[in-house]
Amino acid sequence: MSLLKRLSLRWKFFTGSLFYLTYAPYGWVYSRRRDRVERETKKTPFPIETLDKPGKLLSAEATERGAQFYFENAELEATFLTPDLVRIDWRPGLLPIPYAIARSEWDAVATTLEQTEQGWSVSSIHEGVSGLTISVNDEGYLTFSDADGKVLREELPPQKPGNGWTHQAKLRPEEHIYGLGERIMPLNLRLARELTEKGEMTDQPKTFRMWNYDAAGMFGPGADPLYLSVPVYLGFHQQGKYLVFYENSFDSRFTFDAEVSTAAFEGGALRYYFTTGTVPHLVERYTELTGRSPLPPRWALGYHQSKWGYNNEQSLRKTYQDFEANDLPLSAIHLDIDVQVGFRAFTIDPKRFPKLQSFIQELAVHGVQFITILNPGIKYSRKSNLFLEGQVLDAFCKLPNGELLSGPVWPGWCVFPDFTNPVVRHWWSRQYQYLLDVGVAGFWHDMNEPAAFILWGDRSLPKVTRHFMEGRGGDHLEAHNVYGMLQAKAAYESLCEYRPHRRPFIISRAGWAGLQRYAWTWTGDIECTWAALRQTMSTVMGLGLSGIPYSGPDIGGFQGNPSAELYLRWFQMSSFLTFCRTHSSNNVEHRTPLTYGEPTLSIIRQFLKLRYRLLPYFYTLSWEATQTGHPPVRPVFWADPDDETLWALDDAFLLGDALMVCPVTVEGGRSPQGENCFASRSVTFPKGQWYNFWDDTLIDGGTTQDIASPLEQMPLFVKAGSLLPMEDSNHLTLHIYPPTHGTSEAVMYTDAGDGYGDHRVDRFQIQRHEHGIELFWQHEGEFTFPYHRVTVQLHGATVQQAWVEGNETNPEGTNSITVEHPFKQAFLQH
Repeated sequence: MSLLKRLSLRWKFFTGSLFYLTYAPYGWVYSRRRDRVERETKKTPFPIETLDKPGKLLSAEATERGAQFYFENAELEATFLTPDLVRIDWRPGLLPIPYAIARSEWDAVATTLEQTEQGWSVSSIHEGVSGLTISVNDEGYLTFSDADGKVLREELPPQKPGNGWTHQAKLRPEEHIYGLGERIMPLNLRLARELTEKGEMTDQPKTFRMWNYDAAGMFGPGADPLYLSVPVYLGFHQQGKYLVFYENSFDSRFTFDAEVSTAAFEGGALRYYFTTGTVPHLVERYTELTGRSPLPPRWALGYHQSKWGYNNEQSLRKTYQDFEANDLPLSAIHLDIDVQVGFRAFTIDPKRFPKLQSFIQELAVHGVQFITILNPGIKYSRKSNLFLEGQVLDAFCKLPNGELLSGPVWPGWCVFPDFTNPVVRHWWSRQYQYLLDVGVAGFWHDMNEPAAFILWGDRSLPKVTRHFMEGRGGDHLEAHNVYGMLQAKAAYESLCEYRPHRRPFIISRAGWAGLQRYAWTWTGDIECTWAALRQTMSTVMGLGLSGIPYSGPDIGGFQGNPSAELYLRWFQMSSFLTFCRTHSSNNVEHRTPLTYGEPTLSIIRQFLKLRYRLLPYFYTLSWEATQTGHPPVRPVFWADPDDETLWALDDAFLLGDALMVCPVTVEGGRSPQGENCFASRSVTFPKGQWYNFWDDTLIDGGTTQDIASPLEQMPLFVKAGSLLPMEDSNHLTLHIYPPTHGTSEAVMYTDAGDGYGDHRVDRFQIQRHEHGIELFWQHEGEFTFPYHRVTVQLHGATVQQAWVEGNETNPEGTNSITVEHPFKQAFLQH
């Protein structure tokens, strides 16, 4: 690196650091105020009810959907929503407001209650036989068993040390745990261990905090908590698989040690849901309960470019022009806080964007969407109409003494809308309208944990801050984790109301269970290291298992300047994640796919274009997520959940059922032996057979092999029996990777790409015969087939002859045929 460039980078870092330091006095004042008000105020308005154990079981009675159990010191209710999904309520305690719950009406479930030697058992009845059974013993121990009598979970009697509950369950030695929202930890959370202040690993299991937290500029593997907490986890052991979701938004801590899992809540009732079944079924049930993501606009699955520093029209115009000049597809540009007037919400500086509406139209002509940032903090100033409106509506959070709460954020001293008030959400929703009118395509919610600048302590509002909580009242201990989700809800409803012909696009940094109904997320201000690159896979997969299917990192890391190799490898991985965006801080070198020149640029172009060719596949996976809740990005064990060797595998992931993506996460894309001697990485294959995407080599599943990984390639594999739809303009290619025997099926979803008009679902069946492959094609829906030509390309074999609808067709080259329109049947002889 030249001396001039090094000096330039140092100056950027210095000025960026000064930018943060200007807020230090605000942080000092706020931290002292926060500590004082929490010291002087009783931390909860509810009377403390303490119990060590539920006591003896006195009686039980059947209810319409389960049973009620009466203990000396507590009550327990088991309510079956489906034969394999049950809600458990331990009382006393403050019942949750159902922010997370999307479905409240369920079909009737037959149940039976029986007395046993140890207590009672309640079971669901499905098709005349017992389904899920809950055994309740005389001291409050609960055992969950499946229809075959296999014990899935054993729970200890809960305790209530104060206003909250502590809940424990036994863990088996082989049990694996996944989920809890955004965690920068191993995929199997039982492998996470505490770190000392020196960064040394201890033997103590990690305690995971449920408290959305602003990482303040940069974090790395092991940091906890982060921005998005979801109190749901999946457990795998040799007797079966289960999912537990705690409907409690209070500050809490989860620990998984050698023998027990512990969930300790600082308030609220102990309400949780339990279900069992296959991995896809667990996710289906959870998202049936908490909601599924709506279908996004198709452009959102393309590439997004962002930078804290795109502060005027000229910088954006140069960006899209540079992408076009270098033949790089681009779908959206994101603008950070420097485009606002004094960093104020719902503003875009008219001096920097003097003709915003016409400029957004210019971007649209080039296929680029305009996304702007939005923070919840409102400038505490009588010169702000937004502040005055909020005061009239009594919209802002207050302290217990009735004073308006203020805290320092980017605009200076700010007040915070109370999104737990539906009137406030409706008022907030109206603010989006004028930006939608000028053509803003979507919104990026940041700092919405909510975050405030501090010098010590918690980086949020005082825990005694009062909230409306839909009219019943509450404090920030309960409202904190739902704050960002409720802001996203207000935005989503606004976009639906004011632009009903287009699908909303919102990305939110913070959230809770149910966020997937309203917004995407990203992994925040992650550091620029190889370890962070590797960790991103587990984080994204964990979010998917927590019900949130759309996420991705800042490619290359938020803080720091990645080498060309690190950025390239990060980009290769992100090309197969649902949210694909480069973003970085204001005090680092500007970063785009063009930054590093050749050969990096050409390799990135190859992967970027591959992503756009795969959009029919990405879009189909998005549609499937709306139907089933299945995340497009899945752990490798999804392909064979019974294979215990896959349970902790987190250095690769599946994109749908067809693709296995194996990123390179160590430095050294080429081995030191020479230009033509490439590095490799180890890949563990699930059962079945897998085609190497780059050369069609067929690899047996159930094996671990070293796979070449030159800079130009990332190990990528297609499951035998898959059909990958890929597009190039108006030309659709159906890539067939035939099964080794028998039949397989595939589906492709198509519509206009936005709005709520007609759609089309194409269903394919692939049959393997001794001398060829037969393809059957059917469709449903009224949307007109959008492609002018269709190519069927066979992999792993050479096409000798072909027939379409019984008519012989000459193969093109050695393995494909092209027709002008869809067909019902084709046979490819090989």
